[in-house]
Amino acid sequence: MKQTLLILLITCLGSLPPVSAQKQHKAASPDGRITATVTLGDKLTYTIAHDGETILHESPISLTLSSGEVWGDKPQLAQSAQKNIRQTIASPFYRKEKIDDEYTLLTLNFKKQWGVEFRVYNDGLAYRFVSKRAKPFTIAGEEVAYNFGDDVTATVPYVMYGDDGNYESQFHTSFENTYTTEKLSRLNKERLMFLPLVAETASGKKICISESDLESYPGMFMSSAHPHGDLATAPCRLTGIFAAYPRTSKLGGHNMLQFEVTEREPYMAKVNGPRTFPWRMAIVTTADKDLADSDMTYKLAAPSRIADISWIKPGKVAWDWWNDWNITGVDFVAGINNDTYKYYIDFAAANGIEYVILDEGWAVNLKADLMQVVDEIDIKELVDYGAARNVDIILWAGYHAFNRDMENVCRHYSELGVKGFKVDFMDRDDQEMVEFNYRAAETCARYKMILDLHGMYKPAGLNRTYPNVLNFEGVHGLEQMKWSSAEVDQMKYDVTIPFIRQVAGPIDYTQGAMRNGSRGNYHPSNSQPMSQGTRCHQLAGYVVFESPFNMLCDSPTNYMREPESLEFIASIPTVWDETITLDGKIGEYIVTARRKGNTWYIGGMTNWDARDLQVDLSFLGEKARTATLFRDGANAHRNGTDYKKESIQLKGNKELDVHLAPGGGFALRVQL
Repeated sequence: MKQTLLILLITCLGSLPPVSAQKQHKAASPDGRITATVTLGDKLTYTIAHDGETILHESPISLTLSSGEVWGDKPQLAQSAQKNIRQTIASPFYRKEKIDDEYTLLTLNFKKQWGVEFRVYNDGLAYRFVSKRAKPFTIAGEEVAYNFGDDVTATVPYVMYGDDGNYESQFHTSFENTYTTEKLSRLNKERLMFLPLVAETASGKKICISESDLESYPGMFMSSAHPHGDLATAPCRLTGIFAAYPRTSKLGGHNMLQFEVTEREPYMAKVNGPRTFPWRMAIVTTADKDLADSDMTYKLAAPSRIADISWIKPGKVAWDWWNDWNITGVDFVAGINNDTYKYYIDFAAANGIEYVILDEGWAVNLKADLMQVVDEIDIKELVDYGAARNVDIILWAGYHAFNRDMENVCRHYSELGVKGFKVDFMDRDDQEMVEFNYRAAETCARYKMILDLHGMYKPAGLNRTYPNVLNFEGVHGLEQMKWSSAEVDQMKYDVTIPFIRQVAGPIDYTQGAMRNGSRGNYHPSNSQPMSQGTRCHQLAGYVVFESPFNMLCDSPTNYMREPESLEFIASIPTVWDETITLDGKIGEYIVTARRKGNTWYIGGMTNWDARDLQVDLSFLGEKARTATLFRDGANAHRNGTDYKKESIQLKGNKELDVHLAPGGGFALRVQL
């Protein structure tokens, strides 16, 4: 197999060529704390300073065209401009109803019809290339570098498999893995990392690296490897790596629903006319909790292309696959059949749950044809049965089956009354696959259908551009507990993703387990799955994790045995008017508050360390209030299902003292 790897690497500080005739452009954030310095010399470079401290040293950027032209080498400036932008962005189906968008915009236009835009926010910087050329061309590579000037500590997600430096095999990934925290110099040089990731300077400042507005362009991986193998000279740099455009591919993967690339082109992207390219982001904060609150990904995304969004309905979903269709106390054999799904629909209707999903198995296996439905399923009958009970149906679809007949599939099932698809097993982010996701979003929108994208890279702004895309996987979610050993530290992961992965957008984590394993008691099981950690950790996940299309992963039978937990989960909103991260530290704990209307929900989680928290409630005001608290029981450290539900009087309290068991959590509901 030909393996054309498009890797543009640069050396670390001190190894850039001498700069002649330098010219600098500076831009500061609205609050003046962040300053970007863009230097035009032999190379186009930029630096970032925060409160006077340089946190990103001179870092070059460039695009190399297949013609050999390099945008960024000896750039010839034609025009520059700087202005301050202040506006408000409507943000439906998000963690808040509107976003204040304020930044300094620096625009540099160069000769030969290209340019670069920089935005400097109070919480970071982003830049992107802009092409004004009408004639099509191809891009051989993009130079992206983050030079930290020191051997900083990084928290990164490696691709799941691959330690041999074979980047081609690593480009095929589900973007699901736990995190590794190491000095940059000690990161695995043979293994790619996917975004977002976080670096922490010696002074404690956090820099979250990601991208936004990723349209018709390959996604970016990161590498800590040196271009020529001399690792000693470059311990302070991360470099962008991109998959080339597929030339040939073969059908394979899960149930023959994926395409595996066998040969790639000598370019990474086709450009067919004037366009902007993805934003390269560096979110900068001094407190971990401010990372979790960042809206930069959403701000940088292209605005909505759906004029009327009134038909888009977020909500909760009764899910079949995680609990292995395990229901009891019925007079039929549970499984992939209409009787089982009517049971799920009845459960959803009784508890105000908006959707039921038919996951893999409803279409004939190994045919990749969504028009071939198994004999045990009648989609129209289920849709009508659900509609009579105010419950809508969502269908699972493998990538190849959906892609090969997308228009016809969307037309047919929308006419039947199906409200959307969960599309799975893309497992790539080259330009071809990114274009598929946009095409799927646009096609579903025309048929007024929602999307939940699995086997998928980070959101990267797609949920703003196409708000019918309500959720994304790209997360090491609860499904992993069906097969992961106890060595996998899911509790640490749960209190890491709000500060890193969730910065990119919503996560289909699929929480809600009613079997809960305290430390030492968890074990994987495919047919009787359980979570690590406590019941209250699971309940808190519905507050901490952003999921506009939110699964109830466990069996209806199990939920009905747990009416208090079910009532809390079934009543919680999935989109919010306001969100505040009250406290937290990456990998240790988090406390999140979200408001919908006149009700606040506050959720907290910890890793495997027991923890006593003092939760700041001053934002609620001084008025005495009655609240409902779910907290870990006295024996939750040995039995994860142990919890206590109680009604408490806040009485204008400014703090709530709450104990979290190992792997524990709490959930508080406050009516204003």
